Amino acid sequence: MRGLFILPLLLIPVAVAHNQTLVISEGKPDLVVLSHKWSKTRRVTARVTPNEPPPPAPSLTDTARRNAERSERVTDSGGPRQPTTGLSIDARAAALEKIVRDSRTEPSKSLNGFSYQLRLKNESAKQIEVVFWEYQFIDPAAPEVPVRRQFLCGLNLKTGREKDLTAFSLSGSSKVVSAQSLAEKTEKPPQERVLINRVEYADGTIWQRKDWSFAEIRLSYRNAIATPWTEMCRGL
Repeated sequence: MRGLFILPLLLIPVAVAHNQTLVISEGKPDLVVLSHKWSKTRRVTARVTPNEPPPPAPSLTDTARRNAERSERVTDSGGPRQPTTGLSIDARAAALEKIVRDSRTEPSKSLNGFSYQLRLKNESAKQIEVVFWEYQFIDPAAPEVPVRRQFLCGLNLKTGREKDLTAFSLSGSSKVVSAQSLAEKTEKPPQERVLINRVEYADGTIWQRKDWSFAEIRLSYRNAIATPWTEMCRGL
């Protein structure tokens, strides 16, 4: 399942390079936002083990193995050695290997952040593979400068189907209050809205919002796809 999300995301720069159809539009896309919300959340990341093969086991001939085990049983004075660990040479090697691998494994982490959720419906006649979207917080006293949280998702959403998306971010709504709001002593909560910035279709065509540019997120996009994906959406 993970590969279904990664492949279309990796093909985005290729699509632009091969001059696939890019439509800049003032209208709305056929990808409809049915609902949206955000909330505080906590994410626990999984333990990460390096993708490297374990070192090969020691190569010992039968004679060498018997000699090594005999030396474990006999002390320098010729008497029997008291058992210590009770492990054979191979068992000790495996235990040491596990210790080394555990030391290289990144522990799980707990992150406090925010969950951005929306429900989408594909009302176009084409399957949608990728969507760029953003969640906006708008200060009523300064609507011209919204706080933007942008995301990238792999959908593979067929015609007429709906899908729930969840994206995680360390950033929530801005706590900055405008000078005008302070002067008027207003405490109105920010308005919220979701914008679809770009839609990648399975046939290679691209819809993009007129006042949005891919160039503004190019660097964050490269960072987002630099590591393997285990989720449907990532922040930009």
